[in-house]
Amino acid sequence: MSAETLPSHLQRYVVDQDYSRYTPVDQAVWRLIMRRLTSFLKDHAHPCYMDGLAKTGIGVEEIPSIEHMSEQLQRVGWRALPVSGFIPPAAFMEMQSLSILPIASDLRTLEHLEYTPAPDIVHEAAGHAPILVDPEFANYLKSYAQVARRAIISREDLDQYEAIRVLSDLKEDPTSSPEQIQKAEARLAKISSGMSHLSEAALLGRMNWWTAEYGLIGELQSPRIFGAGLLSSVGESRSCLEAAVKKLPLTLDCIDYAYDITERQPQLFVVQRFEDLSVVLEQLASRMAYRRGGAESLRKAKVAQSVNTVVLDTGLEISGQLADFLAADSSNETEPVYLKFTGPVQLCENGQELEGQGREHHPHGFGSPLGQTLEDLTQLKLGEVVELHWKSGVVLHGRLTGLRRNRHGEIFLLSFVNCKVHRGDELLFDPEWGVFDMAVGMKVDAVYGGPADRLAYGETEDFARKLVPRRLYSATELERHRLYKEVRTLRAQRHLEASRLLDILNKIRALDPRDWLLNVEVREVAAGWSFADVLEFADRRLEDQMRSESVGHLIRDALQTPSTYRQRVHS
Repeated sequence: MSAETLPSHLQRYVVDQDYSRYTPVDQAVWRLIMRRLTSFLKDHAHPCYMDGLAKTGIGVEEIPSIEHMSEQLQRVGWRALPVSGFIPPAAFMEMQSLSILPIASDLRTLEHLEYTPAPDIVHEAAGHAPILVDPEFANYLKSYAQVARRAIISREDLDQYEAIRVLSDLKEDPTSSPEQIQKAEARLAKISSGMSHLSEAALLGRMNWWTAEYGLIGELQSPRIFGAGLLSSVGESRSCLEAAVKKLPLTLDCIDYAYDITERQPQLFVVQRFEDLSVVLEQLASRMAYRRGGAESLRKAKVAQSVNTVVLDTGLEISGQLADFLAADSSNETEPVYLKFTGPVQLCENGQELEGQGREHHPHGFGSPLGQTLEDLTQLKLGEVVELHWKSGVVLHGRLTGLRRNRHGEIFLLSFVNCKVHRGDELLFDPEWGVFDMAVGMKVDAVYGGPADRLAYGETEDFARKLVPRRLYSATELERHRLYKEVRTLRAQRHLEASRLLDILNKIRALDPRDWLLNVEVREVAAGWSFADVLEFADRRLEDQMRSESVGHLIRDALQTPSTYRQRVHS
């Protein structure tokens, strides 16, 4: 699938996978991760997982082509497109709602083999894609995305998202200094501790975390894994099933549990069947502003301090930052009688901006009374000076210059000049402020996140585009890549001398004494050819490296993982 088939406001997030930028080290990292994961998950993941890897074009030996994955996914009604690292949650969800799986094309470094907070192709491809072959889960994921893209996201959410993105990028960048990482961690901690409320987007984020990312399925005492975060984590895929991790039945109560992306989770939730995910999703959706409307939903938008859309019962959609609203009494519990937006604002119908009613026309804001007027609006005539009275006490006096009807023929927008609007002593619009465009509606039917017409509205902060910078390699790193490539080449040869493997071991020891993965790669080849001298040399080096607390367990686990190479040599 090409980016050109996407809505234009989503196209900018799609990048070229550029397969040539994957280094031989990247290929070795992918291969080791997938060897370890498939060895364990064939017995502990949902039964569709291994079948899903094959059906979505994901193999063990090399990083998959996202284009090929997309071709395979089309057989189950999905597609895949490469993106660069984090993309805004709203854009990610809109893509998923269109049955498109955005796949971060970057790959974690060897230093973050077990887990990376940044999106990468292991997580997106080997984690998310295989479970899509199950129709019930695929339906849930698409439905979830359709709900989530309507969620109200707050200013605090956006600040936290940006802090997480910066920290994750720094942690994955080998050139980052400890001071940079510490500063980013402190910034994220400060933002997180200062969160004043849980937005709809935050609650949806929790549900996604405990299901699509960290979900378990089956019997409470012996569940299997289906969450992509677990399926793509070499360490946590094992530890999550241990008794020390509390297992709870999945209910809507999961949204009461916060999560920390930098730590392993103390509890996980178990759903009996994929069909049950949609039941819990519906329970959450029924609470959301896009379903409920009214003053309750307006309060969510006001607190969020972000761009949202208010939908009136006439179909008029008002997009902007809701500054305040007036109700019939001071409790704000009744239907709103006046809306106040800060600019810029756009007016739409059915997701399409009305001609002349974009942010250029409303750069500083928008306000309008709601509810029943004492006059019959259908009797108004263009050019007349009119005075309108609402039961709420709002009064308008001005000359009518414009009248628009919705697609059902009902009046839903009036325009006035020389217009004054007030409620008692409170001035709501002054004639000097220009044209007064008045929304017509009795009540607020819905409120949802983002502008109604994203393309016409222009970039919003919840859709900001950031690219992961390309890595530059030193001469030493390039030589290291060459050695990895040589081992990869030797693995495919029919005739091999032990001296070539010994030469590689000596070179990598001189070049980078900390590099253990190439030793593992060489040892695997040597075992396939029964080169005793090479095995002894590699084992001595690996024994020395296993004394390191940071990588010792990784090396031991890699040595215990079945070798796909040995199986090929002896077949």
